[in-house]
Amino acid sequence: MALPRSTPSAQGVAASGIAAFVDVLEQHPGIDPHSLMIVRHGSVVAEGWWAPYSPDRLHLLYSLSKTFLSTAVGFAVQEGLLSLDDAVADHFPEFRDELPEASRRILVRHALAMASGHDAEMAQIAVQTDPREPVRGFLLHAPEHEPGTWFAYNQPANHTVAAILQRAAGMDLVEYLRPRLLDPLDVPPVSWQEYPPGRSLGFSGLHATTETIAKLGQLHLADGVWEGRQLLPEGWAAEVRTSRVPTDREVNPDWAQGYGFQVWMARHGYRGDGAYGQFMMILPERDAVVAITSAEEDMQAVVDAAWTHLLPAFGDEGEGDAADAALAERLRGLALPASTGDAQPSGPVPTAWTGPELTAERTADGTVVLTDRAGLRATVPVGAAGWTVVEGDAPSPTVAVSGGWHGDAALIDVVFLESPHRVRVDLHADGTLRARWSTTPLDFVVGGTVLGQGAPRPLG
Repeated sequence: MALPRSTPSAQGVAASGIAAFVDVLEQHPGIDPHSLMIVRHGSVVAEGWWAPYSPDRLHLLYSLSKTFLSTAVGFAVQEGLLSLDDAVADHFPEFRDELPEASRRILVRHALAMASGHDAEMAQIAVQTDPREPVRGFLLHAPEHEPGTWFAYNQPANHTVAAILQRAAGMDLVEYLRPRLLDPLDVPPVSWQEYPPGRSLGFSGLHATTETIAKLGQLHLADGVWEGRQLLPEGWAAEVRTSRVPTDREVNPDWAQGYGFQVWMARHGYRGDGAYGQFMMILPERDAVVAITSAEEDMQAVVDAAWTHLLPAFGDEGEGDAADAALAERLRGLALPASTGDAQPSGPVPTAWTGPELTAERTADGTVVLTDRAGLRATVPVGAAGWTVVEGDAPSPTVAVSGGWHGDAALIDVVFLESPHRVRVDLHADGTLRARWSTTPLDFVVGGTVLGQGAPRPLG
């Protein structure tokens, strides 16, 4: 069942504040908004997707995946599969004895709070140390600080918790969460990228819809109660949002308020978030949840805009039916600007282009076929109006494309619809091709395999 729908005024929200927030998302040169859903008093009061993004499309959540992991841990603790006070090394008896003593002092609660004691990110070091078992590769490196006392954003710490849970449960995270969380919330099929095969990453890689983000936020806001029953173990939502370790070395103010179990404390409420602007803002003082997918380098700018425009909008009275209707009409028409150009070049052009990452071929009917080094392909109807969605046949991802000819050069935008990323492709008259990411995918490279972007798989 979907979240109930209402109007801003019926839930005491000023539509003009939401409109002002949308203005910032659209007018800021560094923000590429993809979706927005605002929940007040348990009902959706505003929602919109910037075409070519759409409500049913899965979206890579990057580190917002972590809050789904910490939710899963609550069920596992209740079921006796693990304890927060377990030493993580004790769950890996096959290599426990070879670990440094300091690594053997890391508890599950430390790893879940980014407080393993390591001084910095250990992802690449862990994989390079042991490509087959990154947990071992991580724990072989002793933390520089006493576990529980030092915050460092550290993906293998979370991956270790995910590995413990999946090992104890005998299944991956999607399979584990399906009957406990996803089905009760009526969440459609999701995907969580894996490494090693059969193990969900945990720290990243979850692909889900915007409404799934909003539902998880509402569940935590309601202290784990869903449709009148205690879905999360009683008290677990409070455990998640309790600050565990100081983060005052962080530069941005809403990242410097402390860290809980896979959530950031904030100047207002708390949140799960993922790279390039995947947000689940939970605002207990306003009884509200804000779910956002987007692409930007400056995530603080989005948070600042929420505090400036959304917080004052959450009051006791709305602005009436006319304001609500105007906002709804605007949200229905959201779209990212498409690249434009002519359907044909103004003179002779090559039939093939080559670049470091991509090649392109112009077919007899004038379309352009882009192919990357892995053989993934996308067909671009150059000069077509707006965005054209090209559904990928596995393993090729689904993309939306736009662009056209400008004299003897073509400019093409390719949006990867299951991720925050887009790439601009320039085809030049001399046969060269230049591709530029608007936001660079955060790749987790293992033995030549790239994790972190692309088509989600498998669904469950």
